[in-house]
Amino acid sequence: MAGMVAITLSAIITPLKAQKLVFSPQWTAQAQFAGYYVAQEKGFYREAGVDVDIVHPSSTTPALTRIRNNESQATTLQLCQAMETIDDGIPLVNILQTSMNNAMVIVSRRGKDPLKQRGARVGIWSVGFGQLAICMSIKEGLDYEWIPFASTINLFVAGAIDATLAMSYNEYYQLLQTGIPLTEDNVYRFCDHGYNVQEDGVYMRRDYYEKHREQAHKFAEASRKGWEWAAAHPEETLEIVMKYVNENHIATNRILQRLMLKEVLRLQIDRDSKKREFRLRPDMVKLASRMMVDNLMLNHEVTYEQLIAR
Repeated sequence: MAGMVAITLSAIITPLKAQKLVFSPQWTAQAQFAGYYVAQEKGFYREAGVDVDIVHPSSTTPALTRIRNNESQATTLQLCQAMETIDDGIPLVNILQTSMNNAMVIVSRRGKDPLKQRGARVGIWSVGFGQLAICMSIKEGLDYEWIPFASTINLFVAGAIDATLAMSYNEYYQLLQTGIPLTEDNVYRFCDHGYNVQEDGVYMRRDYYEKHREQAHKFAEASRKGWEWAAAHPEETLEIVMKYVNENHIATNRILQRLMLKEVLRLQIDRDSKKREFRLRPDMVKLASRMMVDNLMLNHEVTYEQLIAR
C-alpha cells in the first residue's frame, strides 16, 4: 500500500510537460532580438513552463508568412506592419511591446538635408518596414522614388541612390563603419519630427491567443524577464547574441552587435516616463493608424482595443 501511495504521489507532483511554442523573430539572428535569446539560454521559458523553439525566417519564408500559415505561433512585428496585417484580414494581438521609440532615419549623401531632396532616389527595404517613411514623404511633398533593397547598404555606398532608409540600431552603424560621415545635416530622425511611432512588439494570431491565453502570458512574461536581464547584463548578453549569430552564419561583427544592443535597449525606454514600460501606447497607435488611413495604406482605422491582449 505504501508503495502504491508513493507512486501515486510521485505522479501527482511530476511537472506537466511544457507547451510547445514556435517563435520567429522578423529578421535574421542579431542583437535586435537579444532578450528572447537570453530568455532561452537562461531557462526563463523553461521555468515558465513553455517549450520555445526560436526559428528565424528565411529568404523564402518570412516570419509573417509563418504566422499566416500557422507554422509559428508568435513573431515580432513593427506596429505599422501589424496594422497592415490586421487590415488584410488576419487579426493579431500584441502580447508584449518592447520598442517605445521609433528607430528609423533617412541618410542622404554629401551632407544634404533629406527634406531638401525632392524627387530623390531613396532606398527602402523590400521586405517592408517603410510604411512610416512613405507617409512622411507624402505629407512633406517629397515625391521620392523608392528603390527597394534586400538587406544591405551597398546601393547607397556605391552611389546608386541619393539617400536610404536605415535603422538607428543597424544600417546606421553599418554606414558609420564604412567611413561615411553622418551629421545632423544629412540624417533625418523620424522620432524627432512628429513621427515617433513604436516599432517592435510580440504578436500572435488572435484565434491562437484566445485558445492559449495562459501560454501566451507565460511566454510574454519570460520574454520580458529576458530583456530586463539583458539590460542589466549587456556584456553577458552580447556573448549570447554572438552564439546565435555564429550558429546562424550571419555576416556581422562583434562591434556592430554591441552597438546594436546598446541602441535597442535605449529605444525601449519611454521618453516621457524614462522607464522601460513594455506596453503599447494608445496615442502612438492612434497616430500610426491615422497616418496610414490618410495615405491609403489602411482601409479602416486599426484601434488600440483591436491590438491589445485582453
